[in-house]
Amino acid sequence: MLTFAPLESKKKYHSNQDALIKAASFCAYQERCHKELKEKLAEWGIYGLEADELLVKLIELNYLNEERFAQAFAGGKFRVKQWGKMRIKQELKMRDVSEYCINKGLKEIEEADYRNTLKEVLEKKLTGMGKLKAPEAKNKAYKYALSRGFEPNLIWELLAEIKL
Repeated sequence: MLTFAPLESKKKYHSNQDALIKAASFCAYQERCHKELKEKLAEWGIYGLEADELLVKLIELNYLNEERFAQAFAGGKFRVKQWGKMRIKQELKMRDVSEYCINKGLKEIEEADYRNTLKEVLEKKLTGMGKLKAPEAKNKAYKYALSRGFEPNLIWELLAEIKL
């Protein structure tokens, strides 16, 4: 026979002001998207109209700005994790960010930096392959760059420039 543990009671803030302060602090720590904030509010036991009102208030106070979030997310994931635009776009879509904000975020990435980063990623991967034949090594490097979210045509273009 299955038994279930009792549900943990979710912490409910005593007033909207307490919840607003806590949510503002959550958003001030780092940029957040609307979906992340709604999930956090649900963890705190705040749902429906009350959650929507908090969301609107935080937008009005400029604690929550999805365009700013998309720009910070795209720039950060590109610089720190060396993700390609396809991967960044996919991750932003999973966070329910609008297409407009996604495009604004991707504009944060300079084309020259993007190409240089991809070239560095490819060269690093190729140097770590040892004694593989050139076509096999380039295929593995292609798959690796593709998994990081770079565009297939750009990968092949830069692979053609790299001499093995």
